[in-house]
Amino acid sequence: MSYQALYRVWRPRSFGDVVGQTHITRTLQNAIVQEKFSHAYLFSGPRGTGKTSAAKIFAKTINCERAPVKEPCNECAACRGIQDGSISDVIEIDAASNTSVDDIREIRDKVKYASSVVPYKVYIIDEVHMISVNAFNALLKTLEEPPKHVVFILATTEPHKIPLTIISRCQRFDFKPISNQAIVERMQTILDAEGISVTTEALDAVALAAEGGMRDALSILDQAISYSEDTVQLDDVLAVTGAVSQQLLTDIVKAMHEKNVQEALKLLDDLIQRGKDPGRFVYDMIYFLRDLLLYKSAPGLEGILERAIIDDPFKNLATEVNDAWIQDAIMQLNQCQQEMKWTNNPKVFIEIALLTITNRYQQQDETSQSADSEAVMQLTNKLAQLEKQLENLKEVNGGSQAQAPSEPKRRAPARASKNSYKIPYEKIRMVLQEAEKTALKEVQSQWAAFLNKLKTTNAPAHATIQDSKPAAASDKALVVAFKYEIHCSLFLDNRELVESILASIINKQLTIIPIPVKDWKDLRSEYVKKQEQSAPQEEAKEDPLIEEARKLVGDDLIEIHD
Repeated sequence: MSYQALYRVWRPRSFGDVVGQTHITRTLQNAIVQEKFSHAYLFSGPRGTGKTSAAKIFAKTINCERAPVKEPCNECAACRGIQDGSISDVIEIDAASNTSVDDIREIRDKVKYASSVVPYKVYIIDEVHMISVNAFNALLKTLEEPPKHVVFILATTEPHKIPLTIISRCQRFDFKPISNQAIVERMQTILDAEGISVTTEALDAVALAAEGGMRDALSILDQAISYSEDTVQLDDVLAVTGAVSQQLLTDIVKAMHEKNVQEALKLLDDLIQRGKDPGRFVYDMIYFLRDLLLYKSAPGLEGILERAIIDDPFKNLATEVNDAWIQDAIMQLNQCQQEMKWTNNPKVFIEIALLTITNRYQQQDETSQSADSEAVMQLTNKLAQLEKQLENLKEVNGGSQAQAPSEPKRRAPARASKNSYKIPYEKIRMVLQEAEKTALKEVQSQWAAFLNKLKTTNAPAHATIQDSKPAAASDKALVVAFKYEIHCSLFLDNRELVESILASIINKQLTIIPIPVKDWKDLRSEYVKKQEQSAPQEEAKEDPLIEEARKLVGDDLIEIHD
C-alpha cells in the first residue's frame, strides 16, 4: 500500500512544524544550543498535540552532525537514520505493551552501554503512565543518575498516574490543546502543498471537531477528502464527524425561545433520524449556547468563541435571547449530558431537556405578567385601605362611640403558630346578626371568577382559599368556611391581597373572617338555637306589665297565658 495518511506524511520534522507549543519548543532549542539540556524529560498533554513528535525532533537535534543547532538539518545521516528508525540508539517504547518489571530491567541493563552511531542514546517511552508501580520503582535509580550519554523522554496523557518520585526526577513540559486558528493555518499549509480544495467553513468545522489535537484534525480532514467529490464542503465534514450544523442549532434554540415546542421536537427527531449522534448534539448545543452567551457579554472578543461562527442569524439570535435564559438552558443540557451516560435511549432525555427549557421560559414569562398584575393589586389594596381609614375618621367625627373600635376588628387574629388558629367568635356573631341573604348570594355568584383571578395573580394565596366557601355576609364582612384549619392561619398572611382582589370583582370592600368548617357548623347551630329560644322572650318584652312582674318575682314563678 503506497498511500499514507496525512498525519503520517506531515508529521513534524522540526521544532518549527510543532504547532501551538512555542513555550516548549523555544525552551528546548535554547537548552540544546547552550548544551544545557537535561537527562530526563516528561512530556504531558492531550492526544495529538505533538509530544512524541517533539521527543523525536529533540533526539535528532542533539544528535545532528551540525550540533549544537536549534533545528535538525534532516539531511545528515544521523537525522535521516533517526527519522526512518534505522539507528538503534534512539529507542521508542510503547509502555502500554511493556509494563512489567522485566521490561524495565532490560532497559536498565542496556543503558550502561555506550551509543554506537550517534553521540546520545535516547529512550522515548510513550504512555508511560501504563507502567506498573514496581516497574517505576525499578526505573527510579537509573532515571535519577543515568550515564552521560543517555536521555530519557517520558510521554503521557495522564500525568496524575505517574508517581511523584518519577516526576521530581524529570523536567516537565505540559503540551496544551492547539487553538482552532493554529489548526486551520496548519491544515491550509498542507492543503496548498497537496493541491486539495477545501472551503473555509469546512476547515473551521474540522478544527472544532478535532478539539485541540492536530493529529485528529488531519485524520478528520483525510476522511472528509475521501468522502467528498471535488471540493470538500461543510456538509462533507458534518457527515464524517456526526456534528450538527450551526444553522440547525440556531433553529432549535430559536424554537425553544419562542415556546414553539412542536418545531423544536421535530428538528430534534429529524436530526436523530439522519443518524446524528445524540451525545454529540448535546455537546455542540452546550458550546453553541456558551458562545452565544460570551458574544452577548463581550461582542468584541470573537476570538474566544469555540463553536460558533459570527453570521447574521447568530447575531439576530443574540439580540433576541436574554442571558438568564441561556444560562438556564446550559444547566439543563449539562444535566441531560450526565444522565445520558446511564441510559440506552438518550433521545428521551434530550426531549425532556428541550421541554424543560421551553416550559421554564413560559413560567418566567407568566411570572413577569403576574408581577405586573400583583403591582396593580397592591395599588388597589392601598386605595382600599385609605378608603377604610377615611370611613373610620368620618364615624369618629360623627360622634359614633360604639363604632370606634371597628378598626381593630380588621386586624388579623392572634395565633400561636401556623397550626393554631384562634377563631374570632364575637366578630362572626356580629356578622350573623347583620347578615343578609342577598349579600351572600352576590358573593357566591362571583366566587368562581374571584378564585380564577386570584390564581393568576398569586398562586400561594389561591392555594389557601381554594377549598373554602362563603358562609355568611353582611355589608362590611364576609365569613368564609375553610376545609382545613391550617389554611385559616395561612390565609391571614395574604389577607389584604385577597380582600383587594375580591373587592375588584364585587365592587365592594369586605373584611374576610376565616373559620374552619366544623367550627362554623357548631357556631351556626348555636346561633340558630339561641335565636329560637329568644323569640318568646322578645315578644314578652312588648308588655311592660309582664316585664315588671319578672323583675319582682323572677322567671321561675311566672307563667304567661294568652
